Amino acid sequence: MTDTLEMLRTRRSVPPQLMTGPGPTAAELEALLAVATRVPDHGKLAPWRFIVIEGDARDRLGEVIAAVFQAANPGADEDRLAVERGRFNRAPLVVTVVSRAAPHVKIPEWEQVLSAGAVCMTLTVAANAMGFKTAWLTEWMAYDATAREAIGLEPQETVAGFIHIGRGEPQPDRVRPDVATLVTRWGA
Repeated sequence: MTDTLEMLRTRRSVPPQLMTGPGPTAAELEALLAVATRVPDHGKLAPWRFIVIEGDARDRLGEVIAAVFQAANPGADEDRLAVERGRFNRAPLVVTVVSRAAPHVKIPEWEQVLSAGAVCMTLTVAANAMGFKTAWLTEWMAYDATAREAIGLEPQETVAGFIHIGRGEPQPDRVRPDVATLVTRWGA
């Protein structure tokens, strides 16, 4: 089995709160993002973009997200607000993959959304290949209009995923689906 297949066979997400630094260097991040864009993209629309959250920006965005959460949940206690403040600090780097899917004369929106999902998975696999641990999450901020605006999305954009990237210990595998129960042979 090739190294690539073995990596894919054993790939496992690591919870961001278990990640440590250092994260990717600027050159490594540039390489990761370049690889992530090499996905199916019918019509060459690039129906996605990236928002990189790193360094002190993680703390500043955490404060903003905690304020958004508190405004929507006035009864939230300080412990919960602390969780929200630290949400982007759990990993050294968070890359927000933004879906810019929109109506197009030839390319269905669904294909554009799938392309953004492919960017998320390709970024995850590329980071794993570089030796980093990853987690692809969305969480409540992806679905809250005020939070999305605070992160930097336009009203018509959506979060395809927050890709957390860092270092960490391998995690035990989880139960995986039985492939035989998922396969149907046409005409059989």
